[in-house]
Amino acid sequence: MAEQKIPQVTAKRLPLYYRYLEKLHAIGKQRVSSSDLSDALQIDPATIRRDFSYLGELGKKGYGYNVTYLLQFLRDFLKQDEVTNVVLIGVGNLGTALLRYNFYRSHNTKLVAGFDQDPRKVGTDIDGIPVYSMDRLKEVIALHHVEVAILTVPVNVAQATADFLFEAGIRGILNFTPARLTAPPTVRIHNIDLTIELQTLIYFLKNFPDDENVEVSDEKE
Repeated sequence: MAEQKIPQVTAKRLPLYYRYLEKLHAIGKQRVSSSDLSDALQIDPATIRRDFSYLGELGKKGYGYNVTYLLQFLRDFLKQDEVTNVVLIGVGNLGTALLRYNFYRSHNTKLVAGFDQDPRKVGTDIDGIPVYSMDRLKEVIALHHVEVAILTVPVNVAQATADFLFEAGIRGILNFTPARLTAPPTVRIHNIDLTIELQTLIYFLKNFPDDENVEVSDEKE
């Protein structure tokens, strides 16, 4: 299948569709409409139809979407049969929790190692995931063909650690630190600031108390 270029906001929603279609397939559901998906996922039906339109003619008017076909299509498109290995840098409280979580709902993403500078943590393992010293980063990345890292280090060492990751060949970082990292144009960074997310949630609760099930995104359609 040729690679299609789709909007980033659409790309972020495709895994949501895939996960819900897996549930429908498991209970033997044969078809689903955009309205059904909208009710389950709280995404506007027109947005769902537009998202799928970027991928081709996937449904039929008056029928909806064949669950098995759409699930297989998204599996191929999202490369769900390919496992992506990920490393985590900074085995503190948050890092430890993420290692224990280890993408338990995903069959194609796997944390293979944690890294930390604390000698008390190096050489241990968390739920079977080994913790290494940073000087073994390049070795482990090469062994497991890793291109993605999760960053949960203190903010004062975030940029220096990121620079080390770039040099080691990491091409994507999920950044849980408050630092806004500077990266080469070949590296993609997604920032997750839990404090900002919580403050945003509280703001909307206080200022828009009657709005239900609204998902707020900082990206434009």
